[in-house]
Amino acid sequence: MPPFFDYIWLEFLICLALIGFAGVKLAFYGDVIADKTGLGGTWIGVIMLATVTSLPELVTSVVAVTAVDFPDIAVGDVLGACVINLVILVLLDFLHRGKTVYQESGEGHVLSAGFGILLVGFVGFNILLSHNGQQPRLWHIGLYTPIIIVMYAVAVRTVFRYEQRDVAAYTDFAPDQCPHLSLRQSVLRYCLAALLVVIASVWLPFIGNRIAVAMDWQHSFVGTVFIASATTIPEVVVSVAALRIGALNMAVANLLGSNMFNMFILAIDDLCYTRGPLLANAAKAHSVSTFSIMIMTGIAIIGLFYKPSGRVLRTVGWTSIFLFSFYLLNTYVVYLFSR
Repeated sequence: MPPFFDYIWLEFLICLALIGFAGVKLAFYGDVIADKTGLGGTWIGVIMLATVTSLPELVTSVVAVTAVDFPDIAVGDVLGACVINLVILVLLDFLHRGKTVYQESGEGHVLSAGFGILLVGFVGFNILLSHNGQQPRLWHIGLYTPIIIVMYAVAVRTVFRYEQRDVAAYTDFAPDQCPHLSLRQSVLRYCLAALLVVIASVWLPFIGNRIAVAMDWQHSFVGTVFIASATTIPEVVVSVAALRIGALNMAVANLLGSNMFNMFILAIDDLCYTRGPLLANAAKAHSVSTFSIMIMTGIAIIGLFYKPSGRVLRTVGWTSIFLFSFYLLNTYVVYLFSR
């Protein structure tokens, strides 16, 4: 065993702890700022929430394609985060007592889930197209990038217009969580938490590369499983916190909305990656993750629409069982590609 082996995992755990701690503060102070400025019930507030929970994925993937030239870690991080976001639904279902999460969630989430399938499917299609040598490009970026940006903008506008009244009803009448904090103090603490997330996220791609070398794994597997697990901590924090205050629909919307935003992150990564279209330089194995995300999102849509009752051994519903099973299957298949 190499002498630096244990230090790699220690560094990864430290990085995980930093993102976890800063992610909690980032989500909390972001919500406080939204309350104090009245942004909670506006389009800006919705975008701010998506940016807060996806900041680690954004920073990690951009650093991976610029500073260290590991496109597989960037793509694996983003797609792996989407898979894990859907697994968080299983966690919410376990923590939520009484009826299942799918029984008590609104059917409006089907809209954002549908857009998520559309965006992820388009990315998977272009991964396979790129590896067939038939990817059109604009300078160093793939033609898919401007299309993803337009699709994401249309999705955000459509989902927001559909759910605007529900979001406003929740945020506009919420009391000030921290009357003892001024707006200036909240913004300062938010920026400090964001800085800590950025530092830890910049560190992650380097750790991911060393893990891949030490374990003889492909970067696609490390990015999809380990880096994605670290960068999705803010999504876990925000979703569980929303569940505890009775805002179940906001928790579900955060997860499905983050998956849409993650596809937008891939477009940003492609703009930053100057060696050619990003998806053409990423492993073909990532298409497995896109298929898994589409299948898992389809399972979630069935659960949200059909609303099956009952729990397996009083733990989670059958929808969650299928979601977790496909997560394990995706992890195993991506691992096989890494050997």
